[in-house]
Amino acid sequence: MFVQTLQRYPFLRLFLALAVGIVCGEAFPYDVPVSVFGIGMGLSILFLYGCYRRNGHVAFGTGLFVIGAALGFCLIGWQLSALQFPFSGQEEVYQVVIREHPEEKNRSILCRSAIREVRMNDSTLQKLDEEKLFLLYFPKDSVARQLRRGDMLWISARLSPPANNGNPDEFDYARFLRHRGVCGTGYVASGHWKRSGRLLTVPFRQQALDQREKVVAYYRQLGFQGDELAVLSALTVGDKDDLSEDITETYSVTGASHVLALSGLHIGFLYALFWFLFSPLWRRFKPLKPVLLGVIICCLWGFAFLTGLAPSVVRSVIMFSLLALSCLQSEKAISANTLAATAFLMLLYNPCWLFDVGFQLSFTAVAAILIFHPLFYAWCPISNRLVRKVWGLMSLSVAAQIGTAPLVIFYFSRFSTHFLFTNLWVIPLASLIMYAGVLLLLLAPFPALQPPVAFLTEKLLQLQNEGLRHIEQWPYASIDHCWLDGWEVALFYLAILLLYRGLRMRTAGSLRVALGAFLLLAAYDFGSSLYHKPRPGFAFYQVRGCPAVHCLTDGTHSWLVCADSLPDVSWLTRSLAPHWNRLHLDTPQIITDSYQAPDIQMQNHIVNYRGKRICLLNDDRWRYHTSPHPLPIDYAYISKGYKDGVSELSGLFTIRQVIIDSSLTPYYRKQVIEDCQELHIPYRLLEEEGCIRIAF
Repeated sequence: MFVQTLQRYPFLRLFLALAVGIVCGEAFPYDVPVSVFGIGMGLSILFLYGCYRRNGHVAFGTGLFVIGAALGFCLIGWQLSALQFPFSGQEEVYQVVIREHPEEKNRSILCRSAIREVRMNDSTLQKLDEEKLFLLYFPKDSVARQLRRGDMLWISARLSPPANNGNPDEFDYARFLRHRGVCGTGYVASGHWKRSGRLLTVPFRQQALDQREKVVAYYRQLGFQGDELAVLSALTVGDKDDLSEDITETYSVTGASHVLALSGLHIGFLYALFWFLFSPLWRRFKPLKPVLLGVIICCLWGFAFLTGLAPSVVRSVIMFSLLALSCLQSEKAISANTLAATAFLMLLYNPCWLFDVGFQLSFTAVAAILIFHPLFYAWCPISNRLVRKVWGLMSLSVAAQIGTAPLVIFYFSRFSTHFLFTNLWVIPLASLIMYAGVLLLLLAPFPALQPPVAFLTEKLLQLQNEGLRHIEQWPYASIDHCWLDGWEVALFYLAILLLYRGLRMRTAGSLRVALGAFLLLAAYDFGSSLYHKPRPGFAFYQVRGCPAVHCLTDGTHSWLVCADSLPDVSWLTRSLAPHWNRLHLDTPQIITDSYQAPDIQMQNHIVNYRGKRICLLNDDRWRYHTSPHPLPIDYAYISKGYKDGVSELSGLFTIRQVIIDSSLTPYYRKQVIEDCQELHIPYRLLEEEGCIRIAF
């Protein structure tokens, strides 16, 4: 059946081959010489031609798959090799251009900048063959706040490639940046930069982002504010900067986050509107069909420009543009072959899109709708038109949820249980809000006609938000702290496809195979839970600015031990949530000094847990103290704020091992290491190991 499916949908075969090559090329990157690639492709084409002439179908199909995989391997290798940069590990002087508007963070100002030249030690300038994109962070001062897009700067900074902290199951931030073309990051201290000019030419994508900002400013002029402005901006132009944490959490818990992420759903709304407006014309005047389809495609790309040419919108517009072109042949709806062709062409343009969450969710949702929606819809024939529409929306929501649920759990560790009610509520309202937003923009030359439309739009936004807040309060609105690894996701999709096959064939054998796949998934999940069962011990994590000790039990309860001045515990929790979800831990209980419990005690920054002592050193409280009977300490955890060495503690403690946090400055880190070596005390560096786990 699988072979027949591939033969029926040739682009599906090409897409699978290309995807396999991209995955292999990303895992084992290699810059294949273009000459070698050209010779190999020429020989492969000759081989395929020979197979075609001799009717060697198996050899032809195998050869075509290998060629597609090789193409994907080369494409991703070339793209990743373009990110190579001569990092020296020392502070150097660079000429950079700020490519986008600076973004203000909590503690710094982020400037996405392109490096053009490097000043060598002999003061000679080395111009790069092509600009390299870097994330540069400036201190939040009055001078840095004056930076603007297009500014040309000379900076003195130490640049480094993207790197992760090394904590278990953490988000792979370095891989995320590489897939978006970012070569590295750097911090530019105050006084280590100066302007050298201004670039007057504005990149095309930045012109699109400027238009998006103008649209949001226009909404403000019309009187929108608060959550209504934030949701309207996200729905219509993809600007999510004004979304508050509360409204974001509401949409996440209820399963409506896809509404805030401008993508295929919103482009589908526009495509349906344009189809509704133009299809009567080409049905009456058939020669107009190609022209009107071209108009639809132009309108979609015009809308993409207003949204700042966001990657998710560009992908969706490409998909619907190809769908519009496919309608030149017949009036049939989108097919699996069209979907596969869209994915194939998009990956040819940017192979890194395969690893984008939006790309994966968009295509799995559409694929699941194509597979399951006709099956579900046919189960319940309904004569009433209104009820039939509701059932169609419900069956479509269930189909899309089946396709995206494994990925949503894998990436976000959450499953929204009331997604049916959410979609019945939010999709009609979101479509009306989007149409109203488009109408507001079209009525810009007629300001007298805008107030009624703006009033109606605001009421629709309030109705949508209040309805979702009400659903959020329902019992068991979401199942949080879920965990699936990559193999479980693959087994989940395999089981779903086998179940679909069983429902279509309706034979005992096919249903037994599907049941076996689900049993295999359950067995793997059970085995994974046993393997990753938490064990009593300590854990020291590499999260900058958040020194803490995690005390683990053999159950779901644990403690997070912090000093008196609490670090950014929320940031630490977000960073480590995936690992804690894998271990099926509850949110750790945060304890500080003067804490007493049967299993754990903390007094004067000394933790006593199951017979082990840890001393948290982040201040000078032990300076000038001595004792005739030094206290045995199993682990001394030294972090930012401690200004002495280890030798100053020898008259007070008997230390078995030192844990050195990455928050220490290089000077104090070197001092601590030298003291440990002189006193013959073992030490471990969190900066090198990422995470240190000590089991009892």
